This record gives sequence, structure tokens and C-alpha cells, in this order.
Amino acid sequence: MPPDSPQAKDTALQPAGRQTFAAFELASVLSHYDLGVIEEIHEFPKGSRKAPKLILKTDAGEYLLKRRAPSAFDREKAAFTHGLQVHLANKGFPLPRLMVTRSQERTMLRLSEQTYEVFQYIRGDAYDFSLDATRDSGQTLGIFHGLLQKYASNYTPPRGSYHASRSVMTALGMLEETLTRHAARAAPPEAETLERMSPLDRSPAELTAHLRSCYVDAVRKCESLGIKRWPSQVIHADWHGGNMLFRARRVVAVIDYDTSRYGPRVIDTANGALQFSMSSGGADPTAWGDGIEEDRFAAFLSGYDDAENDVLAQAELAAIPHLMIEALLAESVLPIAQTGFFARMDGQPFLSMIRRKVGWIRDHAERLVSLVE
Repeated sequence: MPPDSPQAKDTALQPAGRQTFAAFELASVLSHYDLGVIEEIHEFPKGSRKAPKLILKTDAGEYLLKRRAPSAFDREKAAFTHGLQVHLANKGFPLPRLMVTRSQERTMLRLSEQTYEVFQYIRGDAYDFSLDATRDSGQTLGIFHGLLQKYASNYTPPRGSYHASRSVMTALGMLEETLTRHAARAAPPEAETLERMSPLDRSPAELTAHLRSCYVDAVRKCESLGIKRWPSQVIHADWHGGNMLFRARRVVAVIDYDTSRYGPRVIDTANGALQFSMSSGGADPTAWGDGIEEDRFAAFLSGYDDAENDVLAQAELAAIPHLMIEALLAESVLPIAQTGFFARMDGQPFLSMIRRKVGWIRDHAERLVSLVE
């Protein structure tokens, strides 16, 4: 919440456990921008703890100030994502506009080996899982792709995705050992959790082998459909409800372009279809359902095709369930292979649920495609 007083408070600059802005640092950074008279400053405790953020309320509007984490800073990649955001803003796409510095009119400020960004701050609602919001999220992705279909950056964009990923295969190679080591250290699962896990799920070796087979099979199916021949363009690469703000179930802002890269548009479309149709519930993932929310899946993809952009080709549609399998496995296997956990959940029960969802998507692939043909 904003401070009680319109005065900027030092306590807002020193949240526990996060990197902070020093008062002299903040004054120096703000001297480079024309943001108006500052009325309030308060912490924005989201995202990386190594990248502090502040909300600035001024007589000209609200802004978000961010200091990039030095370890994650890549000048060329940052320049690529900034150019992309400026292009989208100039086309009227809903996103927080980057503010430029006063003297050099740059969207990045470098001071004392640190990098700063200031964005327009947009208020909105979180994704509410409604069909209207889901459909609009799909349509917004279609608009995004249409605006970037012929976009050429002055910088070389990153490539690579969850499809046919070496990182995923490396993680799968580590997974059995990590699960075995984690099981030896962690408390045993509850009896009900174990009952819901199949004998395959309880064996790190068998579970790993099964998931690897599912990933490789999904890659092969996509490649048999011709994904290597499909045109590439700039994609968002992290399209999910947490990266959007809504009002009246319409998208008013898409945020976080740090993972944007070059690839076939269906990489985004399939991941979006997965993210907006996932079903979960409760602290124990083994109690979650097998399937996805088919109405939200169809709403997202029908929204995508409603955009003023080329509709999805039949081969792209056919690839979507298999790409969803790849995305689901990539998102779960990569962190679990490193830590044994997915967020705060033990990895093996979580992967038991992933195995069931992968199997459900594979078994219902043709029917899912038929929902949006």
C-alpha cells in the first residue's frame, strides 16, 4: 500500500531481504528524467530480489523504476527488448511505455556500472480465469505476432525455446540422480500422496525414463509436421496470465519482454494455450486432475485466430498439443533437476502429476485440435 503521508519515506527504500536503492542513488537516477514533482515513493516487492523496483507517484502520473540485476544484464539483449517495446508502443500495443532520459532520450540509463529503466506504471486486475479474459489474451497474442511478423531489430535476438531443447535433455539426464538424492534427504510423502502415485511414479529411474520418452516423442511429432520449415519471427516466449493486466476482462497491458526471442510463432501460441488452460488445486499435486480446461483452451485459440493476423495453419494446429507437452515438461523438469523442488513442492509427486497431464494431452491430441479447427 502507498505510504500514509504524501512524503517519500526512507523505509520504503529498505524492504527486508531485497536489494534496495540508496537515497543518493535514487536522487541521481531521477535527475536524469522528467517525471514531474514526486509525491510518493513505495516499494514494488515483485520479481527478482536482485532487481529492486519502486513505484513513483508524481503530479504527471505513476512510474515504475527498476534497477537491473548486474549478473543478468546483457547490453545487446536489453537493447533488443527495448527496441521491441518501443516498436510495439508506437503501434498502439498495450504495454507500459519506457520513459526516455532527459538529455540523451535513451530508454536505458547507465550510472556507476548499474542499469536503470523507468516504465509507465499501469494499474489493472489479475487474470480471473474467465473465458472472456482468456479469449482476449489469445487475441492479444495474435495482435502481438501480427505487429512483429516483419519486425527487424538492429540487434541479434536470442534463439532457442522449450522445443527440442538441449537444456531440457540435459536436465532429464540429471533428473534421476536429483530425485534419488532429494528423496534420501526429505521426509517421506504422506500415505495418501503415495497411494495416488503409480509404481512408475515412485521409481526415479522409471519416471525419468518415461518423461524423457514423452519429450522425445513430442519433439519428433512436431518435426514430422514441419516445424523446422516454418517461418520465424520475434516471439514473447513467456505468454501467461501473470504477465498481463486486465480491466473488465480485457488486456490493458502485457509486461516482461526479457525472454523475447526469435522462433516460430506457434512456440508462443502453444505455450499460451497450455498456460491459460492448466487446472490445479490444493497443496498436493497428486490430487490435481489429469486434464486441462478445454473451454479455456478453445477460447484462447479462437481468440488468437480472431486477431488481424494470419490464422493458424492446419499443421501448426496439429503441433500445438505436442508443443504443450514439451512446454509442460520443460517448465517442470528444469527446476526440479536442479533443486529437487518445483516452487515449494517436492519434485517427485509433482512430476507424477505432470506425467498424468502429459499422458492426457497425448491421448486427447486429436480431439483438442478438433475443438478449434
